[in-house]
Amino acid sequence: MGKSRGGLSTKIHAVVDALGNPVRLLLTPGQASEYGQAEALLEGFTPEAVLADKGYDSDAFVELIQRSGAEAVIPSRGSRLKPRKLDRHIYKARNLVERFFQKLKQ
Repeated sequence: MGKSRGGLSTKIHAVVDALGNPVRLLLTPGQASEYGQAEALLEGFTPEAVLADKGYDSDAFVELIQRSGAEAVIPSRGSRLKPRKLDRHIYKARNLVERFFQKLKQ
C-alpha cells in the first residue's frame, strides 16, 4: 500500500490478451507511476501492438516497444512538445482492459 493525497491506496497494473483475458497483474503503491512498471508488464511477451493510456507515455517505454518489433499505441501526454501519431482505430481496442477492471469492481 502507498500513501497519496486520498490516503492509503494501491494500483493494479494489468495486461490483457486480445480477448480481454488477464495475462499479468502487478500491484504497486498508489503513488507509483504507471510507466515505472511498464517494462515488467511486458517482460516475456511478444505482442504485435501495445495499447496503453497516457500514464504509460514515456520515450523509454515507447522505444522498448518499438525495439521488440511491436507498435506503440499510446496517446501523448498534453505536455509533450511533439505529440506522436496515434492510430485511433487500434486504440479503441484498449477498452478490453477497461472492461476487465469493470469486472473486478462487480
